[in-house]
This record gives sequence, C-alpha cells and structure tokens, in this order.
Amino acid sequence: MKKKKTKRKFKINLTVYFILRILVIICMVSQAIHGNWNSVFLCVFTLILFTLPTIISNKLNIELPTILETTVYLFIFAAEILGEIQNFYGIFTHWDSILHIINGFLCATIGFSLIDILNRSANVHITLSPFFVALVAFCFSMTIGIMWEFIEFTADRYFLLDMQKDRLISTISSVKINKKNENVPVVINDIIKTKIYSSNKEVFTIKGGYLDIGLIDSMKDLFVNFIGALSFSIIGYLYIRNREDNYKFALSFIPKLKKKE
Repeated sequence: MKKKKTKRKFKINLTVYFILRILVIICMVSQAIHGNWNSVFLCVFTLILFTLPTIISNKLNIELPTILETTVYLFIFAAEILGEIQNFYGIFTHWDSILHIINGFLCATIGFSLIDILNRSANVHITLSPFFVALVAFCFSMTIGIMWEFIEFTADRYFLLDMQKDRLISTISSVKINKKNENVPVVINDIIKTKIYSSNKEVFTIKGGYLDIGLIDSMKDLFVNFIGALSFSIIGYLYIRNREDNYKFALSFIPKLKKKE
C-alpha cells in the first residue's frame, strides 16, 4: 500500500515537472522568435533551476517530500516565467509579496531540515532544543532573504536592471532639503508631481508623487520573508516537540535522509 502511494506521488511530481518544463520551452521559443534574448536567458536559467531539487536529493542523499518538490517547481515558474517574462509583478500588485512569503517559508524548511538531520545523527555530538532548531531555521531563511536583497541592490546599482521595483509615494521627509542645513527633516506632504532634469536637457515628469528608488520594496520583501520564515519555524518547533508521524502538514515539507536499501 505504501509503495503504491509513493509511486502515485512520484507520478504527480513528474507530471508537474514535465508540464512546467514544456511551458518554459514554449515560452523560450516564443521569446527567441521575437528576439527577446534576455527572456530566452531567463528560460534557460529556469530549466537549470528545475534540475536543482534532483541534484540536491542525490548529492545529499535526502528524500524530498512530493509537496515540497512540487512547490519548489511552481515557485521557480511563478518567479521567473510568470513574474519576469509575463510581467505578473507589474500586473498583480501583491505577486512579489506572495512569492517572498513562500520563499521565506521554503528556506525555513531547508534550514530546519539540515539542522534537524544533524541533530538526530549519531555522528554529531551536539543536541539542540526544539526552540534552537526553530531559531536556526528562522535565521537561515532571513539570511537568504537578505542575501537576495543584496543581489537586487547590486543589480540595480551597477547594471541598472530595476529589480527593486520603484514606487510612487506622496510624502517624503529629508534633512537634505533643509534650507538652514540643520539636522532637522523637512516633511513634504501631498506630492502630486515631480520633475527630473538630466544633463542632456531631457525632462521627465512623474505624475502622482515622488519616486522611491527601491527602499520600500526591499523592506517590504524582508518583512513578508519574515512572516514566511516565522510561520514554518513555529510549525517546525511544534513538530519536534510532538514528533508525531501523523503530523502530515509538517512532514509534507521536511526532507529526510534516504533509508538504506
């Protein structure tokens, strides 16, 4: 009975993998026909990312739960193909936030699993309490989130890619516009329009407010990553405290060492 369930889950996972892979290939061909080579590169990159779960599973000798592996595939597809190429980030207001919550959740599962496996290994002579295992998982997830924001900032700063999506704000507070040069912020409310003048005499008008250059986006991403990381850390903590085999939700996301034949 258990073997039948395992085979069925494997078939579901394989079906999702191949459907997404075919969709990525179709998208890649379409983008190549239209000469969008940056999008073609993203498609190739996505296909490479699809192979990571299998490589990690084989190299580290761990078994990835079907739900976890399927979620990873869907997350990659949603971020790269739907988000970047199909511009879901622009079309759907909270698309980026949803993905960052999922990212925080998934990274916490990875950090939790690594520590939990070591914690239960006979070769490791350190045993952490459930609280510290959950804390390490949380910190691992937040570190990944911070590193990603570093990547976005670097890409925007040096390659001008605007990965930190700018947004309009109607209020600013800054000491830079203090006419007396004092360390007292000047607050400007209800901004309706700003103008940007370049050295080559181009003038850009931004209607609706002042353009924030990524700060709000980065802090929002870290905050929702925090929510995802905290959510699984709590779940992981309760799982270790109980260690019940029927704790199905937690077990659906926690990788385990493969059993020796």
